[in-house]
Amino acid sequence: MSATGIPATVLAETWRAQRADGTAGVLAIGTTNPANYVRQDEFADWYFRVTNSQHLTELQAKTKRICEKSGIEKRYFHHIEEAIADHPEILDRAVPSLGSRLRLAADAVPELAAAAARKAIAEWGRPATDITHLVLSTSSGAGSPGADLRLAALLGLDPSVQRTTLYLHGCSAGAAALRVAKDVAENNCGARVLVACADVFLAAFRAPEDKAADLGALVARTLWGDGAVADDDTAAATSPRAAGVESPIFHMVSASQATVPGTERAVGVEHGESGLDVNMSAELPRVVRTGAARPRRRRRRRLERPLLGGAPRRPRDPGQLRGRSRVEAREAGVQPPRAP
Repeated sequence: MSATGIPATVLAETWRAQRADGTAGVLAIGTTNPANYVRQDEFADWYFRVTNSQHLTELQAKTKRICEKSGIEKRYFHHIEEAIADHPEILDRAVPSLGSRLRLAADAVPELAAAAARKAIAEWGRPATDITHLVLSTSSGAGSPGADLRLAALLGLDPSVQRTTLYLHGCSAGAAALRVAKDVAENNCGARVLVACADVFLAAFRAPEDKAADLGALVARTLWGDGAVADDDTAAATSPRAAGVESPIFHMVSASQATVPGTERAVGVEHGESGLDVNMSAELPRVVRTGAARPRRRRRRRLERPLLGGAPRRPRDPGQLRGRSRVEAREAGVQPPRAP
């Protein structure tokens, strides 16, 4: 008998009935970018022109070098130049502009997220009203009701959909949202979880400053853009509801997070009076070089061997080290992992 007076067997049966009968699986994926873009090889000239900073010639040359090494071809933006014309305070750190940025993002974020979500829902093949949970992650907003409520309305989700919003997870926003979605899907039988991540560059856009403290923010402004991604997740692939209609693209067998000790200030994003401030420590390359890669690899292999019947064969240059990530890793002293 439990402390509540309900027999333990009844509680256990209720718990089992509520849980799904498998691991979480991704059913569909959708992505989107705004129509407007700037070619990366033209970004430095464009950026210093629209911010009236062409007198900072050395900083402009440094920005060009970062762009050349980034591996990025195009940068997509929702409404940068229009926003600058209507809100010139965005360019000046000394002038408060957070309110203007948040109001612009309040419309842009759910619109981008909805465009990506519609693609995922269409690929999924079921009505949007079948979605039971919504997880939205963004670093471009702050408020309640937030972009999650607006997104649910744009998609026509059922009023009973369970909404969760994650703010300011930065580059780990997608991973954080998927961890939440996995737990929700596996602990709620029949759940269909829509995950959406959307951001707009406007949150951190401002004129460059010719000082060392702004270098991390300059790197971020040279790499970031606007866009959204969405997917549908479930952990009930064997249920009657899924039979013959839903087929997972892949399963999320494990999702975890680890913090490298002493790195609390290596990378940070926070809202200030002049918008989103991005801080990158000079220690970041060392953190990347000496991070907890080996423990993660050991945990991954413990999962892979029973699932695959042995150690998987790995390419010498896996996808996660392509493009910009490859450049950043090489500059930080990280070599592509070798096949075991």
